[in-house]
Amino acid sequence: MNLVYDKFFIGGKWIAPASDQVITPINPSTEQTIGQVPDAVEADIDNAVSAARTAFDDPSVWSGWEPTERAKVMHKLADEIDARAADFQTRVSSQNGMPVSVAAQLETGYPSAILRYYADLVSTTSFSEIRPGMFGGEIEVRRQAIGVVAAIVPWNFPQALTMFKLAPALATGCTIVIKPSPETVLDAYLLAEAVEAAGVPDGVVNIVPGGREPGAYLVAHPQVNKVAFTGSTAAGQKIGEVCGRLLRPATLELGGKSAAIVLDDADLDLAKIGEGLFTSTLLNNGQTCFLGTRILAPLSRYKEVVDAFTAFAGSLQVGPVSSPETQIGPMATARQRERVESYISQGKSSGARITVGGSRPQDLDAGFFIEPTVFADVDNTAKIAQEEIFGPVLSVISYKDDEHAIQLANNSDFGLGGTVWTSDPERGAALARRVQTGTIGINRYIPDPAAPFGGVKNSGLGRELGPEGLAAYQETQTIYL
Repeated sequence: MNLVYDKFFIGGKWIAPASDQVITPINPSTEQTIGQVPDAVEADIDNAVSAARTAFDDPSVWSGWEPTERAKVMHKLADEIDARAADFQTRVSSQNGMPVSVAAQLETGYPSAILRYYADLVSTTSFSEIRPGMFGGEIEVRRQAIGVVAAIVPWNFPQALTMFKLAPALATGCTIVIKPSPETVLDAYLLAEAVEAAGVPDGVVNIVPGGREPGAYLVAHPQVNKVAFTGSTAAGQKIGEVCGRLLRPATLELGGKSAAIVLDDADLDLAKIGEGLFTSTLLNNGQTCFLGTRILAPLSRYKEVVDAFTAFAGSLQVGPVSSPETQIGPMATARQRERVESYISQGKSSGARITVGGSRPQDLDAGFFIEPTVFADVDNTAKIAQEEIFGPVLSVISYKDDEHAIQLANNSDFGLGGTVWTSDPERGAALARRVQTGTIGINRYIPDPAAPFGGVKNSGLGRELGPEGLAAYQETQTIYL
């Protein structure tokens, strides 16, 4: 595959870039260049924001439409995305190392499902209510579109996380400028083609790939009304500082170091729980923010838990993303693999013990691969237990009793995801309610479009998905009648 684009999708048109800078995505399985697209500069961002601003300010274009009319276009866009499912799957996998089996579920059907969820939600939701005033008269409370949205999207789930932002923005009547990550740009062009084919009005959706500098320029742009960002905590903190100074609303979905709490009554039969373990601990090669990479195991069953996770990680098929048998693909970039390897070295230095993995696969000559790795005898204060590695590395930490498990789970700067593994769902739910995290699952974990998703502490601000995600793209107006 070698896909070359020479224009941006701005204002419903294919517009020549303002510079000759380009982005050349690389296939992490082969280390070969697979395409080329323009790299946005400030002038391109200006053009995109101007198009979004013009479209929003004219109520006949989109923001003034009835919600049911916007919903019809959103359903058409979902259909156009589904029609390109195979191409989305191939392009995402070939850019970020996501196995095609994972991309088939989370980068094709999942994004269109989010779009349809918000289309249906906005069709049945009232955005105005009348309340009796305490001092006489009535009060009308209106929720209206916030305006132009700047969406900064990461490379790990580029289409799913684009839709976390695009779907509620479209539903509420906002217009949007999407800046994809430079690592995943080819799928963004496929989305632009779907937007065009679906008949989304000109200027409502604008897509300009670029790196950090144009992203920072977009965040601070004077014509932007809201920022929606998914990425690292360090980057999110910088964006939060800018938005705070500008008094600009921001939704920040950031890093995680979630706990997977294995209770003393948990069923560790991998034939029964293997799929659930995979999606909650090693999904997308460990390059997933909500994963439970701290495995908290009771002392009474510690060896059994270590052995189970060792067998689980060791059984996973590592290989090129194009193979349907592959469960663990490469890291997205050479730099990301070096980062993971540095944490593995730190884990060894801390006295933790590798039970499986820890190296590059010997049978793969090319690609940014690293073996699924499990550390035992890990102290919860160690770097590998406290910092987000963003790779296929799990740390097994012992605890004495349920109270100790909760204490260890909460002893983290993050709070995004987590799981509790138990044969008693009521006991698991009671314990889950005491974990300081934005989301947590009992014997399973997958973000549901109907439920708010987001974190506490260093894992971010605000919520995406669910009705709460819709509200994040609206502002409230009160009229004293």
